[in-house]
Amino acid sequence: MTNPLHPASPSHRVVFLVVPPVMAHDLSVAQAILGDAGQGAYDLRVTTPDPGLVETVAGPELAIREGLEHVGRADTVFVIGGGARPGIDDRVAGALRTAAAAGKRIVGCCTGVFVLARAGLLDGRRATTHWHLLDRLAEDHPRITVEHRALYVEDGPVLTSAGAAAVIELCLHLIRSDHGAAAAVAAGDLVVAGPARSADHPQPTAAAAPAKPRPDRSLAATRAWAHERLSAPLALADLAAHAKVSERTLTRRFHAETGLSPLQWLLRQRIDRARQLLETTDLTMDRVAEHCGLGSPDSLRHHFVTHLGQTPSSYRTRWR
Repeated sequence: MTNPLHPASPSHRVVFLVVPPVMAHDLSVAQAILGDAGQGAYDLRVTTPDPGLVETVAGPELAIREGLEHVGRADTVFVIGGGARPGIDDRVAGALRTAAAAGKRIVGCCTGVFVLARAGLLDGRRATTHWHLLDRLAEDHPRITVEHRALYVEDGPVLTSAGAAAVIELCLHLIRSDHGAAAAVAAGDLVVAGPARSADHPQPTAAAAPAKPRPDRSLAATRAWAHERLSAPLALADLAAHAKVSERTLTRRFHAETGLSPLQWLLRQRIDRARQLLETTDLTMDRVAEHCGLGSPDSLRHHFVTHLGQTPSSYRTRWR
């Protein structure tokens, strides 16, 4: 398989393994985003244990014609569906275990995480799922370290995520890992996704979900304003002034909307901008640092090593 830490080849094969009942939305969103990653970036196939009409959680059944034989040919196996207590048979568990043993990248989203758990692929690993199923995952599978505050978790070659919108973040993360930040931004633009949320962006919960911001109080306009000015030396006071609130109110509302403090969010946008510039331009390190607002090559290097585990020059060499 293509190492998920290195660019994927144009023939990178993603096999969706659909286990009924399935949330059709999760499948369609993942297909759309990975399919928009660029011509030939991914070869997508949809399979199921028993080809034919597949039960969905809501809406019409899905017609899936291909079976488990394709799982062994995958570079990435993407498991969707199954329910919180999936009754998977030996064929499904065996196909997943064989794929994992062969070094394939294994992905599970929402209740697909329970399919991976039942196959034993998450024992001793960190994982997450939809927030209302987190306690059940921990109770039914005590050998898994359940991450309660994460949109998605990457533990070696195994990735897990919540469902619905978290599938978008997970797929953009896969594209970024395989093809770089610029490709992920382009794919996100095609599905009108905002700046990608990080893996540790907290999921909402029924008890603690912040109220959805009213359109006239959302900080989306301030984030867009800042995103267009990453080369400028923006401070907390500048963001608060644009939002016309106090710095304390800005910080509270910013965290409620993004899961990050304003300056944490700003730093992540600067690093992403630097990644795009390193992938797509021949700018010097001084110019890259200037364009993304990180000041100097030394500051650029510090943040790359801290957040990405590599220097800017090694990042450019890998992706170009």
